[in-house]
Amino acid sequence: MSQSGAQAPEIPLTRLDDGDPDLLDELLDAVRRVAASARFTLGEEVAAFEAEFADYCGTRHAVGVSSGTDALALALRALGLGPGDEVVVPANSFIGTAEAVSLAGAEPRFADVDPDTALLTAETVSDALTPRTACVIPVHLYGRTVDLDPLAKLARDRGILLVEDACQAHGAWLGTRRAGTIGDAGCFSFYPAKNLGAWGDAGAVVTRRSDVADGVRLRRSHGERQRHHHEIPGTTARLDAVQAAVLRVKLRRLDSWSAGRRRAGAALTDALRDTGVTAPPLPPPGGDDVFHQFVVRSPERDRLRHHLAERGIDGAVHYPVPIHRTPAYARALRLPVAEALADQILSLPMHPRLTDGEVGRIASVVAEFGGSRP
Repeated sequence: MSQSGAQAPEIPLTRLDDGDPDLLDELLDAVRRVAASARFTLGEEVAAFEAEFADYCGTRHAVGVSSGTDALALALRALGLGPGDEVVVPANSFIGTAEAVSLAGAEPRFADVDPDTALLTAETVSDALTPRTACVIPVHLYGRTVDLDPLAKLARDRGILLVEDACQAHGAWLGTRRAGTIGDAGCFSFYPAKNLGAWGDAGAVVTRRSDVADGVRLRRSHGERQRHHHEIPGTTARLDAVQAAVLRVKLRRLDSWSAGRRRAGAALTDALRDTGVTAPPLPPPGGDDVFHQFVVRSPERDRLRHHLAERGIDGAVHYPVPIHRTPAYARALRLPVAEALADQILSLPMHPRLTDGEVGRIASVVAEFGGSRP
């Protein structure tokens, strides 16, 4: 029972590290190691994580920063984007995708998405391009990879940059390459609930471009390469050593966790057939889904969420308001797919340790809802 008196759900949306005693002990040992060294800012742990994450992703550089939003903003700034530039982003992402564009001084331009995948496509991006467009940020939403080959060709043909928002797609594959490594830069969030989560806010930029990596490193720490020698205006956006130590432990488990998520996603998709909800689509050939969230669609989403909650099953909405409809970015746009999705999507429980029994319970409760509609 929580302090508010609310009953914890029988099947929560996700499970964090306190649910794995062996992992928790290893993580606490890593934190003790950092505490004993008293090297809390940058240092050996951060450098080691950066090298290990770059190797894992199969790219030349990884630069640890303080959040996924900072990863995007610093990558855009390192690529030279700023006032006068427009950056195309999907309307149905977390607001941090657009905020990063604003933080870089550029203007977000919102595009609609494919009705089946809920992702940007070359066609939806084409509809949003203007002469001021300098970059596009495809988001690998919910862990599902965008079909990047047509988008990359569009970007090359139009002479614009491509920055991948891979904040929800750690370890996902696009053919033989990892998500985040195909564009000019790829950006990751390590928020605690992510597939690869820290114990606080954290992020990283990966890139094959040395100039971009150097530009992010310079900007994350007040524009200095050596103490008190400031070359450009920067900020404080460094990855903490404690977070790097936690991430190093968990990175070694990421592939097995992704396999668990794919297994759970396949089982849920199969179990939900004929229940009245629309399950996530299968990835296309060469694509992947690491199921950061398992997002279904129902025209009676709010009633379904209430029905699940009454029976001890957690649910959430990612995201209830398209970015172009928020007060922060109110635009006189009509993006019908993103707007329709916002009224229908519901995230069901998803994590690597989701059991067959929990999958069956979720499916039976959803099916019960389908049979009880007025």
